[in-house]
Amino acid sequence: MLQTFYNNLGFFGALILSFVLFILFILWIAGLAGITLPVDGGKPRGSKWQIITAVIIPVYPIGWVFYEMYHQRKFLKSDKNELRA
Repeated sequence: MLQTFYNNLGFFGALILSFVLFILFILWIAGLAGITLPVDGGKPRGSKWQIITAVIIPVYPIGWVFYEMYHQRKFLKSDKNELRA
C-alpha cells in the first residue's frame, strides 16, 4: 500500500497521507474508547446505538472526540466548575 502511495504521490505525498491516515485511526480508536465508557463524570455514556454507529461509521467517533473536547474546554473556562482554584 505504501508503495502505491509512493508511486502515485511521491515521497512527501506518501509520507503526509500515511501520517494523516494514522492520526485518523488513532482518533477513531480514542472515540470508540470514550463512547464505550460505562460512566463518565457521574453520567451514563455509550448507548447501544452510539456504539454501533461508532463502529460502522468511523467519522462519528472522531467528531464525538472533538465535540467532547470543545465542551470540556467550555466547562473548564466557566466559573461554575469546582476545578478552578
